[in-house]
This record gives sequence, structure tokens and C-alpha cells, in this order.
Amino acid sequence: MKIIIRLLFAAIFVVSTFEGFSQKIDNADVALGKYRRLLHLINIYYIDTVNQQQLIEKAIVSTLKTLDPHSYYISKEEYKKMSEPLEGNFEGIGIEFNILEDTLIVVSPLSGGPSEKVGLMSGDRIIGVDGQTITNINLTFEKVHSLLRGPKGSLIVITVKRGGSVMDFEIARDKIPINSLDAAYEIKPGVAYLKLSRFSKNSMTEIEEAFAKFKNPKSLILDLRNNGGGFMNIASALADQFFDKGKLLVYTEGRFFPTQKETSTEQGFFKKGNLVVLINEASASASEIVSGAIQDLDRGIIIGRRSFGKGLVQTEFPMGDGSAVRLTIARYHTPSGRAIQSPYEKGKTEQYYKNLSERVSAEAFSVDSIVFPDSLKYYTLFKKRVVYGGGGIMPDIYVPLDTSAYSTYSGDLNRKSVIFQFVSSYIDKHRTSLQSKYKTFDAFKKSFVVDDNLFNEMVTFGEKEGVPRDEQGIKISGNYIKQYMKALIARNLFDSSAYFKIINEGDNVFEKAVEVLDNWNKYSFETNSAF
Repeated sequence: MKIIIRLLFAAIFVVSTFEGFSQKIDNADVALGKYRRLLHLINIYYIDTVNQQQLIEKAIVSTLKTLDPHSYYISKEEYKKMSEPLEGNFEGIGIEFNILEDTLIVVSPLSGGPSEKVGLMSGDRIIGVDGQTITNINLTFEKVHSLLRGPKGSLIVITVKRGGSVMDFEIARDKIPINSLDAAYEIKPGVAYLKLSRFSKNSMTEIEEAFAKFKNPKSLILDLRNNGGGFMNIASALADQFFDKGKLLVYTEGRFFPTQKETSTEQGFFKKGNLVVLINEASASASEIVSGAIQDLDRGIIIGRRSFGKGLVQTEFPMGDGSAVRLTIARYHTPSGRAIQSPYEKGKTEQYYKNLSERVSAEAFSVDSIVFPDSLKYYTLFKKRVVYGGGGIMPDIYVPLDTSAYSTYSGDLNRKSVIFQFVSSYIDKHRTSLQSKYKTFDAFKKSFVVDDNLFNEMVTFGEKEGVPRDEQGIKISGNYIKQYMKALIARNLFDSSAYFKIINEGDNVFEKAVEVLDNWNKYSFETNSAF
């Protein structure tokens, strides 16, 4: 009898759900009929000729804006170009971007690209190109591509609004690298380091090939700082490398889509060993899936600053004419049940990004600004440590942004692309002699010095490029600038791993990671999160 009652209840539930769904379809048909009637009236009676296709596309865009910050429309012309940062190669300034309220926003500079080298940052608003204002001109992805792309070596001046400041960056376009693994090397015997800039189609192949070259590492630093995400199946595949079979890695929940769970398999190259993951405010989406799983399952230690908080699942729906809609259908949850997505109000996308910007600014320098209510408290699944929801992944060990080496002078040099251009010119003139003198990276790292003569040549070059010598700025930033110059020279002579081998020295988050690995028992999760 109980079975019959349960079946009857299930049938009633299905019928009632279907009836509710059917009622919504009927209501939508009525609304669509009104819109078709409006288009017909405009076509027949309106005083001027109107492009109905544009009207329809604007209506679609406006509708999606009332939903959430990550549902959006992709025109036929824009569709192919949207996937290039994850799949192809091109020549340009090297940014991932979005268009919000007819304003071009930098989502993230592509690692190793020209924009990263001059100091463009996530959240920068590009308001001008080569002296021409590009706000309120009905920006499209196609227009942006035509403005920013160009032959390798051609110069472009980008005007950026950052907070209350407006500044110009001179950028030399270049071939944009699409490799997702920026660096892979052993810090010292038994300690490996991987720097992943995005989760692209080839990421796992790149990572597995790099890891195979390590000599049986006992510890690993996975650097996901400034990694804005990418393919979610690649995130699950990477997380799978760190767990025994059968562990829940991430799950999604949606209104009309059944709960989907990703669990670990028998495959994996680092299921044992000490693991540290580095994140910051620009680590988003796929990065948060990986770091959230590692944190919730007590597999490793997360170090850095709170991640972005992008935890909405989009599915791409073709619109029949080559265009598409990426519509949010579910939310990502970490194994403990935390929602990754930062809070938002429907239809208030501009306020959402403003709140995120304010949050990042407040949290960058002090952990004291971060307060979590008890309602957001969760517990890790094995050691029952306290972790928090409410958007993003809060690290186990918080490390503030280090600004001690930065000055207005170093910022001006970067914005004008002075250091990068000078190093490029220096390498062109001296590549043969440098390669002859430094046969290996180790020899270069040990013996090459950016001495005062070379530094002053760069300063003089900067003066010609419009950046006056600043003695106070040199006093503050001189050592960092020399380190950056050496790192850029190393990348030109060797590879991107060489760059990180030099630039990571003195990086406070990286050094904290090394300290944690050197004192693993001290950070063994016996207490609650250490931020």
C-alpha cells in the first residue's frame, strides 16, 4: 500500500510540474504574440525604416540583462571569436574582455601577452583607443576585435579608467600565446610548481606532459592566481588527479536540470603528497571548482586571497542563425555544499561588478575587512574545519597584496611599456652574446645581473618615452624593476618557466607556500582556517 501511495504522489508531482511548465509556455506565447504584433506595426506604419533584426537582438540582450551577470547573447559575427582565448592563436593586445553598459571591461590580461606586460588589470575599463573615445558607441565584440587586433609589432595606445584614475598604456601588439600552462619546474628536489593561466582544451595534456618530467615530487604548488577559468570538464579532470576514487568533486543544481555530480576516478598523477594551491581575487570559475574541492576534502592548503566568486553554470543554446545564447541553468557547489557564486540582484549587473570591485579593494590589504556571518558557515568533510560560503573561496591562509616594491614610477614604466620595449631591444642587440655566455638557465640566474649601467639605460629610454626619472620611485621600486627586467630577459632567452623562476622570488604568496611545505606538520589542519 505504501508503494502505491508513493507512486501516486510521484505521479501527481510530475503532472503538477508539467502543468506549471505548460502554463508558463502558454504565458510566453501570449507575450511573444504581443511582440510579433509590435514588430508588424513598426514594419507597416512606423515613420522610418527600421532594422528589425537589430530590434530583436537588442530585445534579447535587454532580457538577459534582467537575469544574472553571466547570461549573455553572442551574435553570429561574434560567436567564432569568443572561443579564441581557449582554442586558437591571434595577434593583438592579449586580453579577455566583456562589454557591460556599452563599456569595454578587461576580464583578465592573457598571461605572457602584451597587456599583462604593461600592467593592465582585471576590472580595468578601456575608454579610449589611440585618442578616440570608445564609450557609448554601441560596442560589439566585432568592433572591439577590429580596434584592438593588428599586426605583430604595431603600437596602440589604450586609455583606461581604473577606480577614479584615468591612464594611458602604450602596447605593442604581438602574437598571443594560447598555451595554458605558463610554468612547470621543480623549486627544489621533491617540490614541483605548476602555473596554470586558464583551463583550455589542451590543459590536461600540457600538465601531464610537464608532470611526467618531474622526478617523483613529494610536494606540489598549483598556482591558479589570475586564472579566470575555462572549460569545466578540464577543471574536474584536474581535480581528479589529486583524489582517490569515489570522492565528490563538485555538483550543480538547477531548477529544471537534475543535480549533476562529478566524482574522482582511479586516474591521477598526484593522489598522495603535500599540496598547496595559490589563488587571488582574479581566480574564478574553474579555478574555484578545483580549489574548493581541495579545501573541502582536506586534500591541501589554499593560500592567497579570496577568489572572484563565479559559480553560475551556463549552457550554450544556438539561435538558428549562427548566433547563440549562453544561459545560466544551474549553480556550482563545492563538496561541502557551498555555493561559489558571489551574491547578486537580478537586473543589477552594474552594481554586481561595483560590489565585487569594492570587495576586492577592501580585502586586498587586510584580512580584518572580511567578516562572515554564521549563516555562511560550513565544515570540511573529513577534518570538520570551518569554511565559509557567500561567494568565492576564502583561503586557509590569507596573504595580503604586497605593494612595498611598487611606486607611481614603476607603474608609469609599465603603462608606457617602457621596460618590455627596452628589454626587447636589448635582447635583439645582445641575443647571440647572451646565449653564448649563458648556456643554461641556471648559469644565467646565478651570474647575470641587471647592473646600474643597464638599469640607467632603461631609465634613459623611459625618459625618451615620456616617463621622467624619479629618484624616490627608483629608491622604492629599483630592486623590483631590476628583477622584472631579469625575468623578462630570461623569458626571451629560455622560456616562460624561466620568467617565473625569477619573478616568484620575493613574491609573498609564493614564499608562504614554500614555507608551508617546509613545515607541513605545523599546517596540518588540526585547527580551523588560519586566515
